[in-house]
Amino acid sequence: MPAPPTPQQQQQSPDQKKRRRSKSHKKRKRVGLLNHFSVGTSFVDMYMKTEYVSDGKLNVSSWISLLAKYSRNGLDCQMQCEGYWPKQYTISNMIASLANEGKISIGVQIHAMVIKHGFDTMTAVSNSLINMYSKSRMFSDAKSIFDDLENKDSVSWNSIIAGHVMNGQDSEALETFNQMQLAGAKPTYLTFSTLIKLCASLRKLGLVRMMHCMVLKSGFSIYQNVTTALMVALSKCKQMDDAFNVFSLMQGGRDVVSWTAMVTGYLQNGQPDRAVDLFSHMRKEGVKLNHFTYSAILTVQHAVFISQIHAEVIKTNYVNSSSVGTALLDAFVKMGSINDARKVFDQIEVKDIIAWSAMLVGYTQTGETEEAVKTFLQLTREGIIPNEYTFSSIINACAAPMAAVEQGKQFHACAIKMRLNNALCVSSALVTMYAKRGNIESAHEVFKRQKERDLVSWNSMISGYAQHGQANKALEVFDKMQKQNMEMDVVTFVGVISACTHAGLVDKGEKYFNLMINDHHISPTVEHYSCMIDLYSRAGRLEKAIETINGMPFSPGATIWRTLLAAARVHRNIELGKLAAEKLISLQPQHSAAYVLLSNMYAEAGNWQERANVRRLMDRRKVKKEPGYSWIEVKNKTYSFLAGDTSHPMSDNIYAKLSELIIRLRDAGYQPDTNYVFHDVEDEQKEAVLSHHSERLAIAFGLIATNPGIPLQIVKNLRVCVDCHNFIKLVSLIEQRYIVVRDSNRFHHFKEGVCTCGDYW
Repeated sequence: MPAPPTPQQQQQSPDQKKRRRSKSHKKRKRVGLLNHFSVGTSFVDMYMKTEYVSDGKLNVSSWISLLAKYSRNGLDCQMQCEGYWPKQYTISNMIASLANEGKISIGVQIHAMVIKHGFDTMTAVSNSLINMYSKSRMFSDAKSIFDDLENKDSVSWNSIIAGHVMNGQDSEALETFNQMQLAGAKPTYLTFSTLIKLCASLRKLGLVRMMHCMVLKSGFSIYQNVTTALMVALSKCKQMDDAFNVFSLMQGGRDVVSWTAMVTGYLQNGQPDRAVDLFSHMRKEGVKLNHFTYSAILTVQHAVFISQIHAEVIKTNYVNSSSVGTALLDAFVKMGSINDARKVFDQIEVKDIIAWSAMLVGYTQTGETEEAVKTFLQLTREGIIPNEYTFSSIINACAAPMAAVEQGKQFHACAIKMRLNNALCVSSALVTMYAKRGNIESAHEVFKRQKERDLVSWNSMISGYAQHGQANKALEVFDKMQKQNMEMDVVTFVGVISACTHAGLVDKGEKYFNLMINDHHISPTVEHYSCMIDLYSRAGRLEKAIETINGMPFSPGATIWRTLLAAARVHRNIELGKLAAEKLISLQPQHSAAYVLLSNMYAEAGNWQERANVRRLMDRRKVKKEPGYSWIEVKNKTYSFLAGDTSHPMSDNIYAKLSELIIRLRDAGYQPDTNYVFHDVEDEQKEAVLSHHSERLAIAFGLIATNPGIPLQIVKNLRVCVDCHNFIKLVSLIEQRYIVVRDSNRFHHFKEGVCTCGDYW
């Protein structure tokens, strides 16, 4: 131990004492004694007892490193050999430091020596041990120490209550608080701070009010951390007026933490205007904003306001902060300004995984799959370890129609390698991705292996089966969902009714629509009514479809009139088609769908004059017909085809393959259905038009560019026509290929001359 100070030294000023200690410290360091256990510990003890606590903290790290070295050779043996054991106060601080640095293995050894040397009866030492074991998720050990402790003080009770909370034992924490009061121990402001935060997470308003009363009664309302915790708790219980009253009555002034808590409370309770007003008042009061304040206020989705805050965070240099930068780029993403989001992202100096994931989400939401993939690869190159949310984002990006089919599979494999594939957000994203990319079997495999399922998983599986024409399987999943008493939402019933629509199950569709309203008390949205109108229209019950439109509580939109127009064309109801077309054109005068469908109806009826009138109207309004495109992926490269396209380098081979297919199909009984070619020309010319449709070109290319037996997957931006549907069925038979076509409406799975849609689409 250091020698006691002389009388002259005792009379020295604090600066002189500090210089003397520093000189003594350097001297021992020079002679190599600082690495000696007893000398090092003596210095820690000395600094902890003086006002130079920062020096003590500095040496705690050195002390822990020394402990780690000695622990390999037997810590207790080393200390016995030196005949030294640190004092109670030092032990407590060292155990606390070990807990903060996660050095639990050394902490356990210290605990053993504490027991051996009889220090376990000391309350301060036991309190530190309770804290260490609680933080290390070894709460049973913490509880044993607490139960065995005879002289429990307020710190002991606070430590065990905090331990219960840290380890998810909420009810036990409240019960321990009751025991604390029964034992006669007085709660401190830290007790209330911990318990109020617990009540906030539980959203228990009654408990919050009880704690509020106790705080007022005990006089702890003067502590800002207690009143701020009360504000947060009341905000989370949706009691914003009460929270503001607490805020207004805060004693001793309001700091940036309390202001930020109040702003956040208004934002979380759907009151952005109040939040902005309070934020403006905060700035007028001269409160210095921090990164929490900026991160919170940036959730306000108002373009002008976000631009103003952007300028302010640049001025204060907070744009370089990861949390503020992430909040700002997220705000730009939500406004659809992906380029601005990227500029902010590039300015963040130290990008954490949250910032990377936010950028990935931005690219996913805007459908920029290629940029999302580049960003993911960039973060891995920079040594950032992806988490489950990163994988969820990139897998969702791979669900886009234009994404490469193999990309999603590769990220799935990567998630498996990193053992993140079973994380709920990842597995749910995988179900969605596989279902949207035409691989419903893989979607079901992932769904089947999920240890837990959220609403996204169930909804994705139901919608997936519906889009793939497997209505019975979709309804089976829904029945299982009901048996497990899963809470359902509007998306669930959109999927269920869509499944009935694609299979022509009118009675079942009506049953589930009524079930949604009467049993689950979900008010029908536009999407539900649109599904019901589609259900009736496809089945030819056009009067029922009109009746549903008239009975809707809101005006029908473009989707509903487009659905009715398509059905009127299929069922050759020109009058209804004309009505639907007029309504649709009035809502979307520049969209080509209504004009094309109406002109096709007139062509089918042989009314070429009316068809010409519609086409002239299109020309006068400069409305361009959307061209039919089809895409196919071959060897990780995507190829696109336009109807009648000759731009592909293998164009001659593609058309030769098509000619060969047509000859073979004719031998098999195929006759082109020219009713769907709406030109006043000879049948031979109509057949030529049919043979050049984009999906046929894509399939012909796939057949010559891949080995026999390899499945083909085509994506088409428009609905597949009847003749092409018949053509693809026969191609799947004579070529023995499994062909999947995703048109604008649904998936068609062609195999051995049969389509899963049952020719009902």
